[in-house]
Amino acid sequence: MLARKGLLPDGFLLTRLAEDQNQPNRSRFRSQRARFITKTGSCNVAHKNIREQGRFLQDVFTTMVDLKWQHSLLIFTSAFLCSWMLFAMIWWLMAFAHGDLEPRDPNGEPGPVPCVTAIHSFTSAFLFSIEVQVTIGFGGRMVTEECPLAITVLIIQNILGLIINAVMLGCVFMKTAQANRRAETLIFSRNAVIAPRNGRPTFMFRVGDLRKSMIISATVQLQVIRRTVTAEGEVIPVCQLDIQVENPLRSNGIFLVSPLIISHTMERGSPLYELSAQSLASEDLEIIVILEGVVETTGISMQARTSYTPEEILWGRRFVSIITEEDGRYCVDYSKFGNTAPVRMSSLSTKELDQTRGVQEGGSEVQLQGWGLVRAGRGGFRRGGRACDSSAPQPWYAQSEKPEREVEQKGQKKRVQLEVIGRQIEEETLGDMSD
Repeated sequence: MLARKGLLPDGFLLTRLAEDQNQPNRSRFRSQRARFITKTGSCNVAHKNIREQGRFLQDVFTTMVDLKWQHSLLIFTSAFLCSWMLFAMIWWLMAFAHGDLEPRDPNGEPGPVPCVTAIHSFTSAFLFSIEVQVTIGFGGRMVTEECPLAITVLIIQNILGLIINAVMLGCVFMKTAQANRRAETLIFSRNAVIAPRNGRPTFMFRVGDLRKSMIISATVQLQVIRRTVTAEGEVIPVCQLDIQVENPLRSNGIFLVSPLIISHTMERGSPLYELSAQSLASEDLEIIVILEGVVETTGISMQARTSYTPEEILWGRRFVSIITEEDGRYCVDYSKFGNTAPVRMSSLSTKELDQTRGVQEGGSEVQLQGWGLVRAGRGGFRRGGRACDSSAPQPWYAQSEKPEREVEQKGQKKRVQLEVIGRQIEEETLGDMSD
């Protein structure tokens, strides 16, 4: 749709088609499952057997806004026609009761003053009703002071016409300024990827804004939808779990001035902690992406949604760079928006990687993990390792510092790096040799 509108180049669609052909068709190995949120952002939920239908009439305005355009226009047209016909009948009955419809001799004496001039039939009464409600005022028909009831009916019809116009204009404005209209120019990558970032497995997807007007206070929220079973045996078909977005500020706010790669680290405490390359194909989960913000030009809140199923999550791939610097400014190539490149990555889950690297999940005693050969003096090696406190386990990727060991010095524990210990032993050995 965006390509037909000229917002995206044709090469973008060609790239997406080529990408889809290169990806393995994993959906044929499993039955088609229902999505909670479609790729276009609509909620794939059908509400059935609603017995209290009258609740929708208590909020007529919201119901009118939620209707489709053809239904709304049909209701507005019917409202105008019904109001014109109703008051046309009232004007005709009033003229009939006052005797204004009786034929008169044009050459004879003038009759009594009519309530409304120039009303001779129902057709003329209908034309007068239209003139009153839409304030056309051709000048051929008008209300006289002969009938106070006619003046009252005129006031009521004017007020009713203003109410119908206000509701119609409000509904049209709200339907044209809905939040999902601005979301049409917010695009998400068709696939999400899982690749190592800073030595840690990370779930990533890309989001971009095609308009130059920005989204103020933009925030991104991730949720995992999966089927779970409680300890009591209760089956929860749709269980929603929040996912923390990777951000140094520990917030979900983003500055969407150019396409961004939103990431989530699959660490301890993450719903994706036990996800591996083998279990990904059989997982019954759906990752929902919700982007919210305020439109800069109108000040109206907007929301864009999409979701990723296991078939749309690529393991061991990362997004290619699409931002370049040309002539003193940054340029974005949207033809590569969804392109990915393979990376070297283990097929194990983060939990399995932590276990292979000696991360303990329980206990309070200190144990030595990761024993290996370390430098111990001149030309020699000895067995050594790092001390891991089981009460406060750390993931393998959090061990960025060099291995340390505890040594006692003057009755106090002191942390000394292994390299320092090796240097001291080497100096002592050289001193003994010199003696």
